[in-house]
Amino acid sequence: MSEPLNTEPLLADVLAEGRDAGLRETLLSETLRLVRRRRRFARARRAVLSLAVVAACALLFWRYGSHTPVGRGNSRPYLLVLTEPLARATWLETKPFSAQNIVSSEPNAALVTTVSLPQTLHELNDDELLALATPHPAVLVRHGPHSAELVFAPPAGEQAP
Repeated sequence: MSEPLNTEPLLADVLAEGRDAGLRETLLSETLRLVRRRRRFARARRAVLSLAVVAACALLFWRYGSHTPVGRGNSRPYLLVLTEPLARATWLETKPFSAQNIVSSEPNAALVTTVSLPQTLHELNDDELLALATPHPAVLVRHGPHSAELVFAPPAGEQAP
């Protein structure tokens, strides 16, 4: 094993006052100059990196964000339709027209009137429907609770088409 190097006398000689004072000042000023230079490079590196990030963001915004694609113009992707109720004066209504108010260029014009009557139709049940088809064989086929079909069978001795 080697002995540790004793650097105390060497340091004392370098930092000593007197004939080596100029060397001390030179070393100190050179050290300060190198430290300032490193600080300037670090600041410049941070500034360039910040400017690069800002420039990249501005380029992305310019390219994809703000400008309108060519050929589209300022058109909307949809058609806006506004609706509002019609004024009462624009409604069309039908009213009863009396026979004395008829004006016609035909001498034989006739007035046709209709009236609504109460529903008096009789709905056939299954047995009544099959009774109507009595001379011919028929089958009632149900498709649902309110839907049925009456199918007539071919007469005896004939084939179904």
